[in-house]
Amino acid sequence: MNTTAVQTSCPINLTDPAYRELQQLLQEKSISGEYGLRIGVKGGGCSGLSYILGFDLKKEHDVEYQVQELKIFINQAHGMYLAGLEIDYHNDLNNRGFIFNNPNATETCGCGSSFSA
Repeated sequence: MNTTAVQTSCPINLTDPAYRELQQLLQEKSISGEYGLRIGVKGGGCSGLSYILGFDLKKEHDVEYQVQELKIFINQAHGMYLAGLEIDYHNDLNNRGFIFNNPNATETCGCGSSFSA
């Protein structure tokens, strides 16, 4: 496991609604404190890359960030695709779920869950 220090300046911005929803999910699912929020990318989706968002344990090549009371894990190789990413959460008649606003995306799909850079 990577034992580097926790970074306090996170390259990802969580809006207040996204942060509240993530905290609620942690409580509802009784997820232990050793888990953090994994944010990353993977190949696939209609635009080439898809986002990864879920609770996970820290892995060898992760950088750990602390955002308020939430641990965030980002694989070092994914950082260039995620720098400046804003994650929002909507819960209204038209949208329900996490919204990714990525300044690095040169193209996004209609559903907003995949992009190309």
